[in-house]
Amino acid sequence: MKMKLIHSNQNAKRRRGGQVLKFGLAVGLGALVAIGGLALLVNIMEHKQEAKNPFFRVVELTDDTEDPAVWGKNFPIQYDAYRKTVDQVRTRYGGSEALPRTPTDVDPRSVIAQSKLEDDPRLKQIWAGYAFALDFREERGHAYMLDDQTFTGRQARPQPGACLNCHASIYAAHKKAGDGDLAKGFEKVNALPFAEARKLVNHPVACIDCHDSQTMALRITRPAFMEGIKALKASQGVKDYDVNNHGTRQEMRSYVCAQCHVEYCFNGPDKQLVYPWAKGSKAENILAYYDETAFQDWTHADTGAPMLKAQHPEFELWSQGIHARSGVACADCHMPYERVGAHKVSNHHVRSPLLNINKACQTCHNWPEEELKARVETIQTRTFQLRNLAMDALVDLIGDLKVAKAIGLSTNELAKAQNFQRKAQFYLDFVEAENSTGFHAPQEAARILGESIDFSRKGQMILRPTAAPTGQ
Repeated sequence: MKMKLIHSNQNAKRRRGGQVLKFGLAVGLGALVAIGGLALLVNIMEHKQEAKNPFFRVVELTDDTEDPAVWGKNFPIQYDAYRKTVDQVRTRYGGSEALPRTPTDVDPRSVIAQSKLEDDPRLKQIWAGYAFALDFREERGHAYMLDDQTFTGRQARPQPGACLNCHASIYAAHKKAGDGDLAKGFEKVNALPFAEARKLVNHPVACIDCHDSQTMALRITRPAFMEGIKALKASQGVKDYDVNNHGTRQEMRSYVCAQCHVEYCFNGPDKQLVYPWAKGSKAENILAYYDETAFQDWTHADTGAPMLKAQHPEFELWSQGIHARSGVACADCHMPYERVGAHKVSNHHVRSPLLNINKACQTCHNWPEEELKARVETIQTRTFQLRNLAMDALVDLIGDLKVAKAIGLSTNELAKAQNFQRKAQFYLDFVEAENSTGFHAPQEAARILGESIDFSRKGQMILRPTAAPTGQ
């Protein structure tokens, strides 16, 4: 009996000990959960407080602070990314390889991009007599935009100060030249020789060109775009459009890029920079504007045709594509948002989305990176093949025109064929000079190249006598 009682007491003690242990473990676990939860709440509160103050004001910025390094003291995350635009990474159809060169007193660059003229000698025939036949290289990042324009071989031909609109941080220079009047300063700098205007600027595109120094709001600083978008909106029935007051924030995330990534022309002896959108922004609208104003960039050295040279019309082609129609801005793909600590920032390492597919593409497109890259390269390959056909057709027309001039074809017939050369060249260049290799609007790019081929062949038909039917 005693033995049973002893065993019973021992079992009771074990049970109580187990219960105490379980209780202790439960209390300890609860304490850990509570501590973890409290730490999480504190972390969340700290991050919320960080987010309320998006930057720590180290220096005071003004509307004349043009040095991006000074802005970088307040915005180190964005500035660090901006500095990465020195990267030279090539995709299949874009970007540039870093080619070393020996610096000289005339050109101090130690690295340059590869020559497109050497890659495709047909370009020299197409641009014969124009500065682009002297030097044309792959585009590099924003960090190089000022030096590459300053030291390009095209400077062998007179270049105007208007070129700096897209190759420099020129907002402050425009203001200073106009004694505070941005538009007047813009007009004055346009008319200067490039070498003289170059003395007025110190940096490639910088923070001040796209942001208000006090609010960081996006803004347009280029008078050429202000007038161009106003004319474009007027052609669409919208009167008196003021981009800085009427543009939505999402629109501004494309418009600040479109200040430079557009087609343009230099009007008159003062080389006033104009975005030719008064009739619309499609290739045929711009051509119609040029025809109406009798504008030409140069006279072709081999054929005598009055020629047009399209320049990087990314905004115009993008405007015809699915991304623009879906409300996707340039910055969504080329400067996608990312998390850095508590901050959600737009990545200022402006580059091809193909080099950042995860953040640039997969935010919207739920497909593997390899699949998305393959889709893009398929579009670009097809565009490039069509571009080659258009280029062959234009070279054929130029060859026929040279022969026709040599044998003394009538002036009337020659002029008709020259006009087809002008059209074919401009349409080809509209895609060739556009930096997405058709991706921004694949069907529109294909249409434009198809019409370029058609123009070239129609020009040849004028120059070549109709063959007599066989078998008669």
